[in-house]
Amino acid sequence: MSVRGCFITVEGPEGSGKSSQSRALVRTLKRAGYQVAWVRDPGSTALGRSLRRLLLETSASLSPVAEALLFIGGRVQLVEQVIRPALAKGRVVVCDRFHDSTVAYQGFGGGLDVAWLDRLGRSAIHGVMPHLTILLDIPTAVGFRRLQRRRDRMERKTRAFHQRVRSGYLRLATREPRRFVVIDASRSPEAVRREIQQVVMQRLKQRVSWY
Repeated sequence: MSVRGCFITVEGPEGSGKSSQSRALVRTLKRAGYQVAWVRDPGSTALGRSLRRLLLETSASLSPVAEALLFIGGRVQLVEQVIRPALAKGRVVVCDRFHDSTVAYQGFGGGLDVAWLDRLGRSAIHGVMPHLTILLDIPTAVGFRRLQRRRDRMERKTRAFHQRVRSGYLRLATREPRRFVVIDASRSPEAVRREIQQVVMQRLKQRVSWY
């Protein structure tokens, strides 16, 4: 199936199921005949994998500014090395977290100036922003009850921090209603998967002019 490059991100607070849902979306799109690239941020490059270990898998003490700049640096590499080339080939790129995560976590959650952080992040990636962002919304308490594994560095932050993150995400969605689609992730994974599939396939079939 021939289609212009399309950039889709999946965002959400902890326990929203975004990683498993983004992978399920990729499988659905491939079965439908689309050429798809799945990436995660941070990750999917050598630099991103190193930053992921530092930012999420260690107990390193970092200020919100340091966190934000490291996330942004990894994102620049991801865009230039993976995302931009895939879009140029006409692929559908599905990304697990992206720019909005930094604004939500280090901005709304960590207390950095949100407007400054948004401008900085967009400038660093030269405006390569998603055409569609799926925001999987879930109450903080419900999301944390779903976490069955050992929590990473970001998940160990305070409950108040994560409540600010969730509120921040919803504010971002209100600001850009054409890009964001908010989905209730507190339902069963299958119900969420069906809604994501419906939203994405409808957008792709309509061939909305995102450029």
